[in-house]
Amino acid sequence: MTRIADLLAAGPTWSFEFFPPKTPDGLVAFDESVHALAALEPSYVSVTYGALGATRDTTRDLVIRVNREQAFPAMPHLTCVGHTRAELVELLEQYRAGGVENILALAGDPPADGSDPGGDFTYATELVELVREVGDFSVGVAAFPELHPRSPDRATDRRLLAAKLAQADFGLTQFFFNADHYRVMVEELAELGCETPVIPGVMPFASVPGTRRMAAVNGSEIPAWLDEHLDAVDGDAEATRRLGVQVATDLVGQLLELGVPGVHLYALNRAQSIEEIYANLGR
Repeated sequence: MTRIADLLAAGPTWSFEFFPPKTPDGLVAFDESVHALAALEPSYVSVTYGALGATRDTTRDLVIRVNREQAFPAMPHLTCVGHTRAELVELLEQYRAGGVENILALAGDPPADGSDPGGDFTYATELVELVREVGDFSVGVAAFPELHPRSPDRATDRRLLAAKLAQADFGLTQFFFNADHYRVMVEELAELGCETPVIPGVMPFASVPGTRRMAAVNGSEIPAWLDEHLDAVDGDAEATRRLGVQVATDLVGQLLELGVPGVHLYALNRAQSIEEIYANLGR
C-alpha cells in the first residue's frame, strides 16, 4: 500500500518532510536523516520543491531514489507557477515512470519582486487537474489553518479551500502553533460539506530568526507565550532546538486528542528532534 489516500483510509498516518539539499554535505545529512528516521517506520515522507522550480531535478531524483530504496513511499511537492504545461507533463511522466504514486500539488509563490513568473498555470486546482490527467496519482493540496496569506477574507479563503480539497485526496497544512486554528478550520470546512482529510503539519523549529521569518511569510501566528520563550533562547542553538521539540510534542498531543487523520512532522533534514518527539509521545 503506497498511495496516501489508501494509507489514510486504513488509519492515522505519521509522516516526515525533508527539503532538497544544495551542497554535498547537505546531501550526506539528508541521507543520514532519512536512514535514521526509517527506523520509525513512517507512513510516507515528502520532499519540498524550490521556488519557481529551483530544485526541480534534485527533488525529482531524491524522491525517486527514496521511493526505490525505502519501505515507505516518498511524495514530491510540485508547484505550477512559472512552469509551462509541457514542463509539468514531462516531470509528472518521469515520476510515474519512477514508481511515484503521490503528488502534493501546489500553486507556488510568485516572484518576491512582483514580476510576472510566466508559465501556463496560476492556481493549484489547475495543477491538480493536470496531475489527474497524466497519471493515477494520489493527490494532496495545501491548507492554511490561519488563512492563505493572499486571501481577501475568511469566507472566501474557506470557500476556495473547500473547492480545492474537493478535487484532492487529502490536504496537508502549513505549520501553526495553536491547535485551535486547525480545529476551527476543520469545523468551517465541514460546514461547507468538505469531508477530505486534512493532515496537520507540525514544525519542531531549530532557529529563532528562521521561525519568525517563516511565520511572517506564511501568516502563522506566534503566540505571545511562545514569543517570550523564543526571546529567551535566541542565540542558543541547542536550547532553541529543545524548545522546538517540546512545543511540537505538546501540539501533537493536542492534535491527537482532536482525532486528526495523521501527523506530518517537518524533519528539516535532521533526525534528532523527530526521534525525541516520538520518545516524548511514547511511540
